[in-house]
Amino acid sequence: EPALERGEPVVLSMPVRTVHRSIGTMLSGEIARRYGAAGLPAGTITLRLSGSAGQSFGAFAASGLTLELDGEANDYVGKGLSGARIVIRAPKGTQFLPDDAVIVGNTVLYGATSGEAFFGGVAGERFAVRNSGALAVVEGVGDHGCEYMTGGAVVVLGRTGRNFAAGMSGGVAFVLDEDAQFVKRCNLGQVALEPVSDGGDRALLKRLVEQHARLTGSARARHLLGRWEASIRKFVTVMPVEFKRARAEEARRGQAAFQAASGERPRHG
Repeated sequence: EPALERGEPVVLSMPVRTVHRSIGTMLSGEIARRYGAAGLPAGTITLRLSGSAGQSFGAFAASGLTLELDGEANDYVGKGLSGARIVIRAPKGTQFLPDDAVIVGNTVLYGATSGEAFFGGVAGERFAVRNSGALAVVEGVGDHGCEYMTGGAVVVLGRTGRNFAAGMSGGVAFVLDEDAQFVKRCNLGQVALEPVSDGGDRALLKRLVEQHARLTGSARARHLLGRWEASIRKFVTVMPVEFKRARAEEARRGQAAFQAASGERPRHG
């Protein structure tokens, strides 16, 4: 109530079990009813949870809401994510290696439109399918990652399954390709694979990996950051060919507008 009625920051802690589904969805509905699509300022409501969450954890979660889960979650985490931040990490004292263990189920971030998600473990199949604007970092994904993705950015700090980027028409993915075999697992029907060379992409990738390390405690992220110049050379940019062309054209128009406003003569060639 203090957050919804007066915008005061609120932090709640509680355990969850698999019978608890769609955690945060009704709350997000209340945020939207009062504040519309803009939601609340970032970090207004923080839910610190522990245990195993049921399906659709954080579905349609709105701006102003942060969901932190020490544990694991089932399918459809962040379905329709709408501005919130979701963080899922292994509990302290866990013996397994997060980059080798599944921490969220299938079809995570299905239809997400905005917001951020950081998963300190591996996701199942169809990760970020139809994502149109969310930013996400994960330690690995199953088959069909970024399927039909139209926007946003995804960072994969480990292996992917087969058929990555099938039908992907927008957005960008950065995949750590340590064994140089990712090309065999990627669907190249609409995308091209390149090194991370664009200055904006390099900055975005580093920022997301830094946030992932801070929020999940990922040992893999910390290792990569500790030797970043060598690490970034092992990442592959996955970008739809038409999206890249449109982005380049937008950059050219922006440069032309800047030159016109500043009185510079346009450059040719």
